[in-house]
This record gives sequence, structure tokens and C-alpha cells, in this order.
Amino acid sequence: MTQELHPKTQNSQYQINKKMKFGKEFTAQMVPEWQAAYMDYNYLKTQLKEIQRFHARDRAPARLVKRTSSLYRAFSGLIQRQKSQNQPTNLTSPDAESQVIVVNSVAQDGSQGYETRFFMSGEEGGEYELVFFRRLDDEFNKVNKFYRSKVEEVLKEADVLTKQMNALIAFRIKVENPNGWADRSNEITRLSSDVAASSAALSASAPSGARAASIFKDFLLDVEPTSRRRQPDESSDGKDETKEDNAIHQNIEKQKPNNFRAARPAPLQILERLKINNTLETPRSTIKGLLNIPKWTEPNFNTECLKKVEQRLKQALVVFYNKLRLLKSYSFLNTMALSKIMKKYDKITSRNASKAYLKMVDSSYLGSSDEVTKLMERVEATFIKHFSNANRSKGMSILRPKAKRERHRVTFFMGFFSGCTAALIVALVLIARARNFIDHPGATQYMETMFPLYSLFGFFVLHMLVYAANIYFWRRYRVNYSFIFGFKQGTEMGYREVLLLSFCLATLALASVVSNLDMEMDPKTKDYKAVTELIPLVLVVLVLIILLCPFNIILRSSRFFFLTCLFHCLCAPLYKVTLPDFFLADQLTSQLQAFRSLEFYVCYYGWGDYKLRQNTCSTNDVFKAFSFIVVAIPYWCRLFQCLRRLFEEKDPMQGYNGLKYFSTLVAISVRTAYSLDRGKINWNIMAWIFSVIAAICGTYWDLVVDWGLLQRQSKNRWLRDKLLIPYKSVYFGAMVLNVLLRFAWLQTVLNFQVSFLHREAMIAIFASLEIIRRGIWNFFRLENEHLNNVGAYRAFKSVPLPFNHDEDDDKDD
Repeated sequence: MTQELHPKTQNSQYQINKKMKFGKEFTAQMVPEWQAAYMDYNYLKTQLKEIQRFHARDRAPARLVKRTSSLYRAFSGLIQRQKSQNQPTNLTSPDAESQVIVVNSVAQDGSQGYETRFFMSGEEGGEYELVFFRRLDDEFNKVNKFYRSKVEEVLKEADVLTKQMNALIAFRIKVENPNGWADRSNEITRLSSDVAASSAALSASAPSGARAASIFKDFLLDVEPTSRRRQPDESSDGKDETKEDNAIHQNIEKQKPNNFRAARPAPLQILERLKINNTLETPRSTIKGLLNIPKWTEPNFNTECLKKVEQRLKQALVVFYNKLRLLKSYSFLNTMALSKIMKKYDKITSRNASKAYLKMVDSSYLGSSDEVTKLMERVEATFIKHFSNANRSKGMSILRPKAKRERHRVTFFMGFFSGCTAALIVALVLIARARNFIDHPGATQYMETMFPLYSLFGFFVLHMLVYAANIYFWRRYRVNYSFIFGFKQGTEMGYREVLLLSFCLATLALASVVSNLDMEMDPKTKDYKAVTELIPLVLVVLVLIILLCPFNIILRSSRFFFLTCLFHCLCAPLYKVTLPDFFLADQLTSQLQAFRSLEFYVCYYGWGDYKLRQNTCSTNDVFKAFSFIVVAIPYWCRLFQCLRRLFEEKDPMQGYNGLKYFSTLVAISVRTAYSLDRGKINWNIMAWIFSVIAAICGTYWDLVVDWGLLQRQSKNRWLRDKLLIPYKSVYFGAMVLNVLLRFAWLQTVLNFQVSFLHREAMIAIFASLEIIRRGIWNFFRLENEHLNNVGAYRAFKSVPLPFNHDEDDDKDD
């Protein structure tokens, strides 16, 4: 339900940048998921250009007499009969005589619509203007209908939130004052006794005491509950009250109902039919779901439960307020677009039609409805009072968070570390060439031991670089990736931050490689330097420390989001599957070689091989057994996620997707067995069969299901109906690349060898090709998800509410 506002919409939500053309600003401030519901401003501009071209082409050299619209109206006759002043006149006003259009209200599909009547269709080129107004009416009716439907939705949602707030207030009373109204009633009874005694004493004194007694009586009426208020006939007849007393009494009476309603606590009876929604996804909740145990529980009236309820309802109000802001922005932008397009029409045709049309817009639901503005004010008041301790600046900073600003220091350090990376690569190449690294006797041993350790960082850096490119193109083509992934507003990483992290890691890894290029062991100790041999392990530990650091440094929100999704992937199917979870699991399936490198770290440093730079892992049976387990982890995660979604959503496509991952898992396992024992021809044949099946299934699923391509009935041949990239060749090129890179497993089966490259280098190259293929998949997968959200106008994620109100009891009552 929630969505992060577009940065320009946040900074100046209702201001148009005058330096930028309105059409570009209009497109930039659109809600991406509502793009089809906005006025088609560019198409209307093309209609006006057609009118302009016609006038420029058919403009006669001679000056023609311009006729007013009154010359095209019905003839009223030559004889004008005078009418009395009391009789209504039928003469058209001068303004009406000069009108070019008249906009009438009509009924369309059960709702109110508007239709423009154009009086100049008989002129040359009038048919172009007639088409323009028909298209303009269609666009306005579309906008007006959509806005009305969304306002009705938020009004219904406001009623639900009102019940939740009433329950929260009653919950607070129950927690903070368990006795409820009892103490309050005793306090009011005592207060009324004191006031009565004071009023009696004052009434017995001077005449001015009558005035004071009257004020105390009025105050008593104001603080007592309704059931205990004295009626006018129970009090004195009031004959002795002065005029001043009556004036004071009337003023207090006017303020009394509002003051009483504001001070009266919510009734505790609302808690009798109320339960707490248990929305926290845990393995325990999954097991309860399998046992058909209700997700709601009886409320525990304690401070801890109250804080949880307040936090969830606070989040719901923030999301609801953001939705209201987007609706208000939607109304403003479309109204501004209508004003702009009508002014362009008047300028091109030299008519004066904008006044009549914009007057209709102002009187329509889009222009006159103020429900959204009132709701925003009430939500602001409610949030400030109940969730920010009456601190308006604090409350508004939460409701309207500032847009994330691009920092110059991020760009500076990104450039600095990218320069360091390039310099270290050049230095590494020069050192390797100076030492004749390829022909050195220790090169083979170095490639078998040290290269797998450092290639791990190369895989991570490459994946981050590809992800940064994805973010850049998602932003360029207005794919709302932050909303789809569910990033917290203001904490999502831009492509500059991702590039900065990747270049930092690349600099550290390359510096470690340069410092650990020893090809020969120490002749005295007959081993390698332990300090330099431990550098890769130290770097891995440093990365893990930064990733797990609990302090608010180095993008803590993004790190915790990543760790949460990673934990959900590893614990599948015990957690509900969301898009970030299975998206990350898909990324892990493309990092199989990185998992093998981590396994090699455990073997190499755990068994002490690093001292002699020896690789005895491949001859160990335990290492071979774990080789199958390690490469199977990502595919097992995706398989369990598909089974969880199949169980919950009853979607057979998830079952087919699970079969695809199972076939890939079998193919990976068979290829691993063949790589460990290349002497058996049976493993080779099985590797070919299962790998071809997995590659064909994966390619078809990528193109048809994940990307939404290969549609025969589409208006774009073999593509989707809606495309974000204007160049169709990009989609066909991505299809071809996906097919080619899908068959990178051929290197494992055919055992490609290049004379100047070591086998480990070849494995790293083909693993990198799979990471690049995954990066291409990322863009088109999220593009398809974005277009599906646009088709359903899903611009907000649902926020679970804390209370579950039992409606059955209400019906029985």
C-alpha cells in the first residue's frame, strides 16, 4: 500500500519548475503506477499541432472577416417584442453570445461525465478542433472518474482507521489506568461536591457571588458526564441572574459540547470484541497456519503490547497520509495540465474557450472536492497528538520526510576509489608482466590456491556493478524499484552508493592481491609468509564485520534489509515469500562459484594448507560431499519458496516454477559429480541430458513468464503491449543474449581450455558471464513487475492493522 513519493514530488509537491517544460515536469511528477490514469498531455499537444499545421497551410493571403459565434446561432426574427420587467428575458447575455463551447454534464457508465459542444465545427478546419474537444473530454472524464474512485477508497479506509484509533485510545486507557472510568467518576463526584459547596458559599455573599456561583455551575455542567448533567428545569428559574450572568452562561454553553467530547475518554466496551492481529511472520506462525490456528490473539494489556500496537498503527497512518498526498498531487497536476492545454488551444486558434472549460473543471469533482484536504488535516492533527507528543515539527517530519539528496561526497569518493581500482589493475598487470607471471614455475600453484580466494571478491564486485547499472536504468525508465522491493523511504541505495561500495571492495581486494604476489616460499622456513597468506581471510572477516555491524554506520538500514531477506531465503519455506526474498534467492543461484570459493576458504584455512600453499581439498571425501550441498543451497531455497507460494496462493504456475528449479538442481549436481570424476562417461551423458532440459526450461521461463515477452497477440510483435524502452531491438538483443549465456554450462561439460589461461581463470570467466546474464534478467524482470503494478494501479502496499474487530458480534447485537 505504501509508496515512496517521487523526489521532485516531495521537494515541491505542488510547484512546477518553470525552467523545465511543463510536459517533462508533468511526466516526472507522475505516480508511476497511475501513469495510465493521468491526462495524456502529449497526445493532446499533437492534436493541437494538427490544428496549427492546418491553419498555417490554409491561411488565405486576403484578410477574412472574423465571424462571432452568434452568427451561427438560430435566427430570432426581425420583430422584437418588448416584455415587462417582471417577466424573465430570453435574450442571451453578451458573454454567452461570444462563447465557442458549452460543456454539459452527462451520465456515462453510471457516473457523471462531461461533454463539450463546439459551435465552430462548420468552419474550415473545425473538424480538427471537434476531434480535439472529444479527446479532451475523454481524458478529463477518465481523470475525474479515477480521482472519484480513489477518494471513495480513502474515505472507506479512513473509517477503518477511525475504528482502529478508537480501539487504540481505549487500549491506552486500559493499560495506563486499568480501573477505567471508576477513578474518573470518583474524581468527578468529588469535584462536583467541592464546586457545589463553593457555589453555595459564594451565593450567600455579595451580589457578585451570584455571578461566580453561576460560573461554577456552568463549569460543573461542562465536566460532568451527560448522564449527570442537570437539566434547565432542575435548576433555579434564573430570575435573579443578571444580564452579564446570562451572557457568560450562553458563551460557556456554546463551548460545552465540544470541550466535553474532547475531554471524554473512549469507551472501554470496544475492547470486548477486539483481538490483536498477529502479522509477524515467524516459523512459529507458519506452523500455526498449517494447524489452522487463527492469526489473531487475545490482547495483553501491558506496555510492551501497547508499543507494538502504536508502532503498527503509526505506520498505517503514515502510509495513509502518503496516499492522500499523492491524490492531492494527482488532482493538482491534472488540473494544471488542463489549464496549460486550454491556453495553448486559445493561443493557436485565437479563441476564448479556456474560460468556459476551466470553469467546468473548477465545478467538477476533481476541482471542487475537498475531502482529501480535510482528511490530510485530520490525519496530521491525529498523528501529531497521539504519535509525536503534540510536537508538530517532529510529527510532520515523519509524515513528510525529506527527499534523499545526492551528496557530493558520495560522488567524490566514488570517483576516488574507481581511480584507485583502475590504478591497481594497471599495477597488477605491470607487476605480473615484469615478473613473467605466466611462465613462472609457481604460477600453477598460485592459480590453484590463491586465485579461488581472491576471485570471490571479483564475483561480488561484478554483481554490485551490474546491480548499480540496473538501478541507473530503472530510474531512467521510471521503474519504481524502491516501492517494488519495499525499501524504507529515504534509505534506498542509489547507483552511486552501490558503485562506491563496489569500488571500495575492489580497491581492498586488488591491494591485497598486489601485496600477496609471492611465487616462491622462504628458503629458510620452507613456507610462505603467514601474514601475507592470511590477507584474503582477514579481508573476508572485515567484510563480515561491516555487514553484521549493529551500529548506525555504513548504510545500516540497507545492510539489515539484505540480512533479513538472506535469512528468509535460508529459512524457506518457514517465512512468507515476498518479492525481495525470491529476487535475492535468484541472485544467489548465479553465484554458485562464489559458494564454492567460500567452501574452499574453510578447507584451505581450516586444515592449515595455507602455510605451504597446498590444495588438498579436492582429494578429501568430506570436501567432495560438501561440494554437492553448497551448490544446492540456492536452488533448494527457490524450490521451497515455490512450494510455499503454491500452498498459499494455489497457483499451479508456482508448481511448474518449482519443477524448473528442481531440474536445474539435478543438472548442477550431475555436473558437479562429473567435474569431480571425469573418468566416467555416464556422468557426462547425464550432465548433457539434464543440462539441456534445465537450460530450455529456464530460457522459456525467463522470456515468457518473468519478462512477459514472446506474446503472439501483442501489438508489438513477440513483445509486450507496453514497453518502457522505446527501442525494440534492445528486447530482441536481450533474448538472444539470455539464450547464449544460458548455455555457459557447456564449459563444464566440454572442458574448454585456452593455452594462455589457467582452468581456474576459465571457470571464473564463465561464472562472470552468468552474473552478467542475471543482471540483464534483473532489469526486465522488474520492468515486467512494474508494468503489472501499473495495469492494476497498485501504487501502495497493504499495511496490516493491529486490531481485528469481530463484526459477527455487532450483527448479533
